Amino acid sequence: MSSVTIVGPGRMGLALATALSQSDHLSGVTVFGRHPDPPEHPVFAAEEVRYAFGMEEIAGDCIAVFLAVPDAAVPEVAHQVAVQGAAPDGCAAFHLSGALPTDVLAPLHAAGYTVGTFHPWIVVGRSSPRADAFVDARVSVTASLEATRIARDVASSVGAQVLTVPAARRPMSDAAVAMMSAYLPVMLDVVVPLFEEAGIPTEEVLPALLPLWRSVLLEVERAGVAETLATVLERTDPEAVGVHLRVLEGEDRRLYTWLGRRALTRAVAGLNQDERSALLSHFEKAFGE
Repeated sequence: MSSVTIVGPGRMGLALATALSQSDHLSGVTVFGRHPDPPEHPVFAAEEVRYAFGMEEIAGDCIAVFLAVPDAAVPEVAHQVAVQGAAPDGCAAFHLSGALPTDVLAPLHAAGYTVGTFHPWIVVGRSSPRADAFVDARVSVTASLEATRIARDVASSVGAQVLTVPAARRPMSDAAVAMMSAYLPVMLDVVVPLFEEAGIPTEEVLPALLPLWRSVLLEVERAGVAETLATVLERTDPEAVGVHLRVLEGEDRRLYTWLGRRALTRAVAGLNQDERSALLSHFEKAFGE
């Protein structure tokens, strides 16, 4: 049985600690923090989880150290961990950033750690994370073979799966993850006021929209992105699009136009040529205004 160390009791660090505390494959989880007392969080009630103030020597049975700190703090924290002493045998060190290279972990590599990145593709809110938050999630990993093996073992223990991303392409992967996680709520922020303007009470908008969103995601899961896009476009009426463009204004109209043009250029099926031409005419005209 091995233990895991997490540096940083922030949202992602505590989410990972919560998930790991449920694992049958670990003897315990130590969380390092910079305040004398741990944050108020239910994970610290678990017998398997220990909070440590500041830094201390990494336990000899530790299999992985995770730097769950802001990107700007990773180099300094890597140095702070490295000066605690040589790495335990077979221990890997990871940062959780999707954008930083592994070079920032050089002090840990010099101390004997195998190093890599461990970037969970999940969103952690302000409330206490669920123990199953990582189940079926993907974790992008850029690491040596040995560190990748450890990352797979840790990910598997919380129900996640590893995606290996080449170092040179990690920024592109991170940008894509950021767009999916950040801009879906932005879309809600755009459309909720439109529903309110249409006379639908605010408290009824989200309960009405979430099942719609789930139905789209389920269709994507079943049929794929291209087929779902074709399915949606099949029921897109050119006259209705013209009406939409007349009632929308400003940034909302520009966003609607850009998304519509993008959908038409990406869809390979679902519309006959006349429908496609009529829709494209609407969008091109609006785009040029």
